[in-house]
Amino acid sequence: MTFKSIAKQFKDGIIDNNPVLIQLLGMCPTLATTTSVSNAIGMGLAATAVLICSNVLISLLRKFIPKQVRIAAFIVIISGFVTAVELLIKAFFFELYGSLGLFIPLIVVNCIILARAEAFASKNPVLPSAIDGLSMGLGFTFALVLIATVREILGNGTFLGFSLFGENYSPAIIFILPAGAFLTLGFIVAAVQALKNRADDKNNARAAAEEILAHEAEKTKEQDK
Repeated sequence: MTFKSIAKQFKDGIIDNNPVLIQLLGMCPTLATTTSVSNAIGMGLAATAVLICSNVLISLLRKFIPKQVRIAAFIVIISGFVTAVELLIKAFFFELYGSLGLFIPLIVVNCIILARAEAFASKNPVLPSAIDGLSMGLGFTFALVLIATVREILGNGTFLGFSLFGENYSPAIIFILPAGAFLTLGFIVAAVQALKNRADDKNNARAAAEEILAHEAEKTKEQDK
């Protein structure tokens, strides 16, 4: 692997092909666990750990897993790592475990993890699969933290539990309710798509201009001959 290919994988996972903001995957934990930034970080890092470990093991076993049972095998591998992560969080971060609750074991059925196992890890060597898991996990964490930041600041007036606006601030409670999750996600996805479309338009305009210049240069050379 080259540095350029690694950088492209990270850019795809975090920005260009973000699992939440672009692919709209993993909506259940995204909407449910982003009431605070601490919960978002915890869920994002837990999913990232499972992504990396499951991608690595699936990549190692990809030639030995029969195609007919590959999905079942992937789920068994993922569930093993989810159980390990759940026990670690319960042992060392019990408060976070209490906040996330059922959503930790539900990482097993997170479509982001299964999608990366099927689309990438089962078809690529170990190192690219590990980097893919890390990049997608960081992209997932980034999206969760972004959404949680908006919800916690507007809904509680805090960031990571620290008060930002003092006692006189009147929080918009709707942002920490389920409706606020949908509103925040919708506005952020719309903003991301607008920025992406603007960048695509600039790239298309640049490519068109370069094509015109190349055509004019070729035309000039023919005239000189």
